Amino acid sequence: MKSHALTTRKLVFAAVCLALGMVLPFLTGQIPAIGSMLLPMHIPVLLAGFVCGGPLGMAVGFILPLLRSLTLMMPPLYPAAVAMAFEMATYGLLTGVLYKLLPQKPVFLYVNLIVSMLLGRLVWGAARLILFWISGGSFTWQIFWAGAFLNAWPGILLQLIIIPPLVVALTRARLISDD
Repeated sequence: MKSHALTTRKLVFAAVCLALGMVLPFLTGQIPAIGSMLLPMHIPVLLAGFVCGGPLGMAVGFILPLLRSLTLMMPPLYPAAVAMAFEMATYGLLTGVLYKLLPQKPVFLYVNLIVSMLLGRLVWGAARLILFWISGGSFTWQIFWAGAFLNAWPGILLQLIIIPPLVVALTRARLISDD
């Protein structure tokens, strides 16, 4: 019976993360110049991986950009939301899997985030390369570098600042379990 309650808790948290991912871009979009650079949809997906585990984190990450695109028209479905779906699914999966595999110490939360963000950006680049190739365009290293790192640095910094303390707080509140 206990595992059923934890599964329900994880499903509810995944739904909350999905809802946050739908709403946060409206809030950060109000910040001139860097609002879109804060990567507001990434934060709930990364948290879903930590709290709900890899499979649910991956589901939240894959669904969120597609759902937001289909309901709110942002980001544009093709190629942006499609590529983001693979990128953010990677974030959700890896943060959940690495959280189980790495020691439960704060420094490893940063290791987890950095590895997950790097691999997610590589997946995004591969997805964009394939999508550009399908549509007859070209995807250069300059486009990859600008999209994955140069334009994203405020969001990367924000994630590294707020996610580890949030995970520690959620762990202390016993909202993240070892099952």
